[in-house]
Amino acid sequence: MASTANGTSHGVEDSSRSAAVGTVPTPPKFSSKEQERAFLKFRLAQAFRIFGKLGYDEGVAGHITVRDCIRTDCFWVNPFGKHFSLIQPSDLILVDHHAKVQTAESGPNTLLNKAAFMIHSAIHAARPDVHCAAHSHSVYGRAFSTLGKHLDMITQDSCAFYEDHGVYDQYGGVVLDEEEGAHIVKAMGNKKAVILQNHGILVATNSIEATVHFFIAMEKSCQVQLLADAAAAGTGRKTVIIPPKDAKITHAVVGTMLAGWFSGQPHFQLLEAQEGVKFDFTQGPAA
Repeated sequence: MASTANGTSHGVEDSSRSAAVGTVPTPPKFSSKEQERAFLKFRLAQAFRIFGKLGYDEGVAGHITVRDCIRTDCFWVNPFGKHFSLIQPSDLILVDHHAKVQTAESGPNTLLNKAAFMIHSAIHAARPDVHCAAHSHSVYGRAFSTLGKHLDMITQDSCAFYEDHGVYDQYGGVVLDEEEGAHIVKAMGNKKAVILQNHGILVATNSIEATVHFFIAMEKSCQVQLLADAAAAGTGRKTVIIPPKDAKITHAVVGTMLAGWFSGQPHFQLLEAQEGVKFDFTQGPAA
């Protein structure tokens, strides 16, 4: 059953908390919208640097956006042409749904990737439940996308996407018009991810952390399936598919928005340990 970005599955209770013994952490609370905005920008910049470390860059391609908490008709995005690994909060640009960059609040480089705008503006407009969306030309997502098919439920981790990802089974070139963005939104529906044929993968959830986790999980699921399918072909066997009932139950544990948010935490913890910088909730970003 398809998951909505509030973390529940249609007809299935969110069982993500059952995976822990004790109290599961929850997303932070903020003293003001200004503090929340500062955190979102800080976190989004971290997300780009995580993608950079994982090799998800491909020249100037790729983008992650987060809906602004103050001006909800706008979203933050990376400046066109800057490497993921170099992005800081001060580099991010704020753009509205008419492609107008809010220069007073944006970083010094206000060059906007048109494809990023066409894809992400369509998603943020059509899906008010989505706060963060990510797309990059990652290697295994790109390779799997050439098959124009859904992921098979062959591992516990792939069950995070059980009936919770779509396939856009066309390739219309670089996304430079509104129609193509609308097609992608339609293919994704109310799900949290979509495989873009001959292009790559896209994930959209209700938090930066969940989007980062599920993007990485989908990329790895693509890698695993490519390996498993090759091994099966080489040995004359078929991969074993997890039965729908079990896949559905597993999705309710590992595929919810809370599960995604919590599973995303280690990626940010590692980055903060490596860089020695984390968000100070008393004063903002601090070492």
